[in-house]
Amino acid sequence: MSKMTHVVTGPKTVLSYLNVNEPKAAPGGKPKYSASLIISKDDTDTLDKIHKAIEAAYEEGEGKLKGNGRTVPPLAAIKTPLRDGDLERPDDPAYQNAFFLNANNPRKPGVVDAHCNPITDTSELYSGIIGRVSINFYAFSVNGNRGIACSLNNIQKLEDGTPLGSQISAAEDFAAFKAADGADDFLN
Repeated sequence: MSKMTHVVTGPKTVLSYLNVNEPKAAPGGKPKYSASLIISKDDTDTLDKIHKAIEAAYEEGEGKLKGNGRTVPPLAAIKTPLRDGDLERPDDPAYQNAFFLNANNPRKPGVVDAHCNPITDTSELYSGIIGRVSINFYAFSVNGNRGIACSLNNIQKLEDGTPLGSQISAAEDFAAFKAADGADDFLN
């Protein structure tokens, strides 16, 4: 891992589609740990670091990106991981005024709290937590597809956030059936 391709995001990164408890595999793929990192467009420091790391990964991976061709395709012509949430997910409020990127790794990421103590309680790790993420960018060329990808290294959870997704709590699901003072409790 090159220092030029390594980035630690700012402390307000929101983690979505968080999969760090058990690896999951796409059909026909290898199991990996993964997360979608949502970075506010206001976090220009992190975004600048990401742009520089993508450029460094491009320069370091020119041989791989060239493939069987005579020239290396320009960076603007290949797939890169940083995407605009306003353009690609306009109906999802979590992605408004933000960029996002997907990071994965077959190796389990280290996960710590604000004091760098390991988090072992899996219920503490859900889509919506907020913190810093250590990532690394690298060039790839697989089956004619070329680009820059992002590896998930480690996570520092700094605070709880609003859980993302469509799941509602059990209390909300069954509130209409709540027994008034036990009057409907047939076991008593």
